[in-house]
Order: sequence, then C-alpha cells, then structure tokens
Amino acid sequence: MATLTLRAIGLPAWPGWRHLPRDARDTLFQLAVIGWTVLPHVGHLAPWCTALTALMLAWRGWLALASAPLPNRWAVIAVLGIAIGLTLWTESTLFGKEAGVTMLVVLMALKTLELRARRDAMVVLLLGFFLVLTNFLYDQSLPVALAMLLSVWGLLTALVLAHMPVGTPPLKRAAAVAARAAVLGAPLMVALFLLFPRVGPLWGIPNDAAGKTGLSGSMQLGGIAGLALDDSIALRVRFLGPAPPQQALYFRGPVLAEFNGREWTRRPERPGAAPPADELVLIGAPLRYEMTLEPSRLALLPLLELTPARADAAPAIDGLAPTQRADLQWQTDLPVAERLRFEASAWLQHRHGARTPTPALHDDVALPPGYNPRTLQWAAALQRDPAHAGADARALAAAVLAHIREAGFSYTLEPGDYGRDAIDEFWLDRRLGFCEHFASAFVVVMRAMGVPARVVTGYQGADAAPVDDYWIVRQSNAHAWAEFWQPGEGWVRIDPTAAVAPDRIMRGRSLVPRPGLVAGAIGSVNPQLLAEMRRWVEQLNNSWNQWVLNYSRAQQFRLLENLGVDAPSWQDLSYALILLLCAGSLAGAGWALWDRWRQDPWQRLQQRVAVRLAQLQVPVAPHEPPRTRAQRVRERLGAAGEPLAAALEAVDAARYGSRGRVRAERAWWRHIEAAAAEVGRR
Repeated sequence: MATLTLRAIGLPAWPGWRHLPRDARDTLFQLAVIGWTVLPHVGHLAPWCTALTALMLAWRGWLALASAPLPNRWAVIAVLGIAIGLTLWTESTLFGKEAGVTMLVVLMALKTLELRARRDAMVVLLLGFFLVLTNFLYDQSLPVALAMLLSVWGLLTALVLAHMPVGTPPLKRAAAVAARAAVLGAPLMVALFLLFPRVGPLWGIPNDAAGKTGLSGSMQLGGIAGLALDDSIALRVRFLGPAPPQQALYFRGPVLAEFNGREWTRRPERPGAAPPADELVLIGAPLRYEMTLEPSRLALLPLLELTPARADAAPAIDGLAPTQRADLQWQTDLPVAERLRFEASAWLQHRHGARTPTPALHDDVALPPGYNPRTLQWAAALQRDPAHAGADARALAAAVLAHIREAGFSYTLEPGDYGRDAIDEFWLDRRLGFCEHFASAFVVVMRAMGVPARVVTGYQGADAAPVDDYWIVRQSNAHAWAEFWQPGEGWVRIDPTAAVAPDRIMRGRSLVPRPGLVAGAIGSVNPQLLAEMRRWVEQLNNSWNQWVLNYSRAQQFRLLENLGVDAPSWQDLSYALILLLCAGSLAGAGWALWDRWRQDPWQRLQQRVAVRLAQLQVPVAPHEPPRTRAQRVRERLGAAGEPLAAALEAVDAARYGSRGRVRAERAWWRHIEAAAAEVGRR
C-alpha cells in the first residue's frame, strides 16, 4: 500500500535500507547528517532559508532514490542568486554572523546537488564540520554540544565511507571506524583544551550582544511581569560562607530615576561620577560570594546589594572594566557577551547616600505634568491628614504600605493593560499588578509628597535549594523595588511588593506560568519526580558551565601549579603544551615503527593466497582478483580444484558484491586453507 502511495505522488518506491544501491544509501546518510546539523539553526535562520534548505535536501534525496541525473550548473547558480538576494533582503548585508551562517547553510544544501564524485563529498563534509562550529555561536549548552557530537560522528562516518570506494561496506562498520578515530583523537583534544592559551572569548564576536537578560535600562508597566514567563537562568551564586536568607538576596541592576508618565529610564551618568566614600557606611562583616553570570545585552553587572567599589570587594573581570555609578549600579565598558565567573564581596547591612539635602535630590522628586492627577490628589490628601502632619519620610512610607495592605491590592502576572494614567488606574481602581506596578506607584506617591524616591530593578530571591552549592537566580526572579531618601540616613530600600505578597520576598517565590504539556503531566503524577529531574538537569548544566565553558586562564595556571610549576606564566603554559605535543608525536612515531609490519588485511590475504596457490602449481599475478584466481585454479586443477575455486569466488563476492559481508581475514584464510588442503590430499 505504501509503495502504491509513493508511486502515485511520483516518488520512487522505498526498497528498504539494506537493498539500496551504495551511492543512494551513502547520499541519504549524508543528507540525514546535514539535516541534523542544520536543525539547531532553525530558530536563528530566516523562514525562507529553512524552507529552501529543506526543499533542496528533499530534492537531492529524491534524485538519489530515483537514480535521476543531477541538475545542471545553471540551475544551481540560479538558486544561489536567489539565496544571495534573499539574504541581502533579510540581513541587509552579506557579512556578519547571521548573514554568514545563512549563506553557509544555503551553500551546504546547494553543494549536495553537485555530489558527483568523492571530491564533492569531501567538500560537503568539510562544510559540515564548519557548520557544526557555527552552532556554538548561538548556544553553548550541553544539549547542543551532545547534538553536535552526534553530528561529528555522522560526518566522520560519511568521511570513512568516502574512503572505502570498493564494495558495499555496512554503515555499522564505518561508524565503528569513525568512533575509533574519534576516541584516538580525544587525548589530543583534551590536551589542547587544558593547555591552549585562553586569549579571549572562544565564541565571542566583536560588537555581538546576542545574549539576553531579564533587565534593561528602562521599565514600562507590565514589562517585568512578562519576564516571569521566562524560566531561564540569569545567574548562579555560591556563598563562601553561610547563605543569607531569601529576603536578603537583592541583586542590584539598573536604577531608574527618570519618569515621563509611561516609562522609567536611567538618568545619564555625569562624567567622573562615583559614590563618595563618606556617603557609604558598611556595617558588619562582608559576605564573600562567587557569581556565574549568563550573557546579556547590557553593559551592567547585577551584583549582590551592596557590593562596593573597593579593591577587596569589587569584581575583577578580564576584558571588561566594571565601574560603579553614583547610584551604586555596576556597569561595564562593553556589553556582557559571554558567560562570566568572578568573586566579589557584599555588605548586606549598609547605608548609602547623602545625609543632608543636596541639589541632586531635587531631580528625584520630579513628576511629569498632566499625568496621574488623581494619585497626586490622593497623596496630597494623605499628607494633609492630621495623623501625618509633620511626618518624616519613613512615616509617610509606612502609611503608603498600609494602604497597599488594606486596600485590597492583588499580586498577579496578568493585570491587563493600563491606559495613559496607569498609576491612577492601578492605585485607585483596579489594584491588580506585578512588582513594577507597586514600585512605580510607591515612587510616584512619595514624590508627590515631596520625598525623593526612585525605582530599582534587578533580581530578588533564588531557587529554594542550591545545586552543587550554587543558588540559581532565574529571569523569573526579575524584580522591581523602591528607594526613598530619609534625612540623616540617606537612601532607604523598601519593597512595596512585600506588603501584598510576602512569600515573593521572604521565600523568593515568584509567580510562575503554568507548565507545558509534558512537565504538567509529570508534575500531576509525581511532583517530586519533576523537581528531582529539574534539579538533576540544573546540576549537570552547572557542571558543564563551571568545568568546560568557564575553564579560564586562572584554572590553567592552577593546573600548572598542581603539577609543580611555581608562579606559572604564559611561557610555562606554552612550554607544557609543546612538550605534550612532542611526547605525543614521539609516541605516535614509535607506534608506527612498531606496527610497520601491519598491512591492509585484504592485501595480506591476497599475498597469502598467492603463496598457497604457487605451492599447488597454480601461477597467479599479484594484481589478479580472487575471481580470476579461481579461473586459474579450474584451468590448472580441473574438478579437483573446484572447492578451492568456490572459496575464492566467495571471497570475491564478499569483497565486491552488493550484499556480501567481509569477514575477518583469519576466517577467510581458514576457509581457503581447508579447500587447498583438500586439493593437496587429492
């Protein structure tokens, strides 16, 4: 039935994998490997590129099954011209990462339409190895690495098949040879990984900020709520001492002090601005921590609050120059385009900011005219209330928090859209919002009462339990809180969200979206199993990040120190690598010298057969195949040599036939020797 269906739509009937001609089988295998290698790129390619690549691979597969002629050169050139035009249309250039990967994928698919000789296959395979590398420009995670390891194995198998032009060697045999070659090359790969000097980001591209982050330099109502749908990891932190409670885990990001009625933005930094030393009071002992920060598109570091700009506390990062602004947010001179790991120290108990009024504080009470008039009236009424007459900033902040607790506010991921006067609508009407709604409304109310205030964004809390001593902070932990200025103290942190959703702060529990179909099914049957599976995956990913992706120059030097090198340097690293490569080369040369007597088993079998036939007075030439030798045996020995001739023909069929299997040399030799011995007895 399936055969009739294929023929009805114009496709050749599927004969079965084992019954395919050698060329068709090898071509289909190559196409499958190429498709697997291109698959991770689908999310980054333009839709037309994905469709065109799939169409060309399917076309080439149909040509292989039908044994049809390949398209002429002009057809390939026409498709290439179309691809170039579409690339210019979608990417506006033929240079850069996206355009380069797009053209590489198209050229790979086009080259399969020119698979006429082994030379063409070699070009396709080399392009395939390069395409494997390009996947790491987008994603260096463990699943992608495992998928590309499978691609490399497939490409090596295809390479082995290209070097076995005679007969029909099974894929299993070629895959075993490829696996053996990869295993033999693994020690060299490990040596290069451990000792090759780290001179910069392995997969980084200048001016490439392809990473993502849950933070930005601005905030609109509803923006951070959308980040709760993103469960990806933002950073990992390991405390070199007792871990602080969840409510103390505030990772300070952009400080937003400018408000235009719709959006909060950062205030431009004045040249040379830095937090004055006398405005920063650190209380108690510092907390030392190690952070692994995922790539982002911003030039900032969300460090634990408060990490000061001191030599014994600030992070030291090669290739970046982290500095601290006057509002205590950390920024870098370049976007964070690669995963970073560093150590720093924080004082969770601290005071910062001027103790007495300064001209700069006037900017922190500014509000845009014409926006949220009802909220401003509400704030004025609160300030006129005799119960708050003459109240300081702390007392006013407490009154605002009391309103949040008592007025029926709800903490939700889906508050809906708000209009032009969003604060009015949230504060006095709907009372539904996420952390940025509460922080924004609090700051607007405080400013309306003449109290300097600003919004702070970052991350708050972490997963409930650490993984390999690392606490995981996700994009869903993105948070917004507020600061107001209190005379005599400076800036005071306050989190209005805690007034309506204390679990969000005390336990780090952010609202999360409903799980997907598979995760939901597992969670409904066994919630503990889902948690354990997630924990195991996170632990595996963390080990991959720490020991592979974050393997750095410092770890290389530490390795040399463990090997007995005092004060290792770049020169020591180079000497160690050169010494190891020389030792490996000498070992390989020694193995080749010891193994020089080994030959191709087929050639050795041919030589042994020639010597045995000479003993039976059957002259043969060294170049003659087994079938010709069988004919010589029949001519010389007649019926007595029939068993020997049949054995030689069986060897010929196994070597050159389409269905035969090449057995081990010893097995064939025993078969031929038994037949020759029988001839001798006759």
